Order: sequence, then C-alpha cells, then structure tokens
Amino acid sequence: MDIPIIYKDEHIVVVNKPIGLAVHKNKHMAHDAPYLTKILGDQLGCWVYNVHRLDAKTSGVMVLALSTEVAKNISKQFENKTVAKTYCALVKGNPGKGTYDKQVVDRKKKGKRVDAHTDFETLDTITSIYSSKGIDNVEISLVLMRPTTGRWHQLRQHFAQQRCDIIGDTQHGDWTLNRLVTEQTEVHRLCLHASKIAFKHPQTEEEISFEVPTPIAFTTIWFESKYLK
Repeated sequence: MDIPIIYKDEHIVVVNKPIGLAVHKNKHMAHDAPYLTKILGDQLGCWVYNVHRLDAKTSGVMVLALSTEVAKNISKQFENKTVAKTYCALVKGNPGKGTYDKQVVDRKKKGKRVDAHTDFETLDTITSIYSSKGIDNVEISLVLMRPTTGRWHQLRQHFAQQRCDIIGDTQHGDWTLNRLVTEQTEVHRLCLHASKIAFKHPQTEEEISFEVPTPIAFTTIWFESKYLK
C-alpha cells in the first residue's frame, strides 16, 4: 500500500490518509498490523513523526513532520489552537448552521466529560428513501465541521447528541440507518472526512493550506439514497 502524498518538502509531508488505517501503533492492534507512520516511513525511506491524529475510520488530509524539531513546532500550533481543520460529513437530519459547545466523553481522560467546541454549516440536504426510528424518508445532509478542540470522537459525539448521527458511525450513531444505507449502496464506512487543514509552515512561517476531495463513497450514498418523486 502506498499512501497518497499531496505535498512534501524537507520539513513536512502532507498526505490523504485512507480509511481503516491507524495513524500510529497502539496496544489494541495486532503486532503486525499496518499503520500510517510505518507505511509512510518505509515509502519515503526516512522517519516520519505524527503531530496530530485522525481516527482509523476517518479519511483525509494529515500533516506529518520529518524531524523532531518540526514535530514540536507543529504540535505547538495544535496545542495553541492556531491550526484550522475542516471536515465534511454526511449526517442524519438537517442540523442547519451553528456551534456545538456541549461536553463530550474523553476516553483519553478515563471517560471524564470535557469541554468541546465545534462550528458547523449544512451545505445541502436530501430526502432519502430510508425510514428509521419511526421517521419516514429521513433527511441526509452534507455538513462542514470545524472543531476548535480535539477531543476523542468529538465530531461523532457532538452530532449524535443532536440526533444528527454521522452516517456509518457504528459506535455513537444510528445502527438501523447505517444498515439500510449499506444495503442500498454497498458502501460500508464512516462518512467523516478531513477535507482541509491550514497552519504556519514551521520553517518559513507562511500560512499554508491543503485540501483533498470528498470521497466518491459520499457521492454514491448521496445519489443512491435520494428519494425521487
């Protein structure tokens, strides 16, 4: 497996992470399971250092450092909340536009509830062919999400709290709707994608941004799920 590289210089590498791939090795993985930093390091023939993470089930744009000094620089930008992250997702219902400021459970902090902040905007909504939890022709929306905190499963939890579950979320979401979507479209994935990231280059301090296209799976679900009168 080769990781799609969007940009590379002597300091950073920006990639489009595939779904189903962990960023780094963890205790829950088999000892020989693949992970992003290992595959990319082998691909480039050098060490790479992760400075942020995406869940294995989430695809999209990621920046990695090529030295410990650069890793510290970019990690600090994340800590200071100066990195702009944009996600796109397919969700149940129509959440509109606004901000979620509700607390979420943070597994990293032994299940404690912590503050979390997500700005969001609905781009488009369809009436679907699905019925779930007593609702016929459930609406499905394409939503942009901009988290300013980086909590465990923050986006998935925030939208589940509002009953606007992300399609394909088997942990926090609507299992019945997920099953119906998969049966209709043969798409089986979490419909959450990191579409854009912007930060200061660690060497030049120039503001740079990188964007990746929405996965084809989103388009498949969108058109195959639409209710046609």
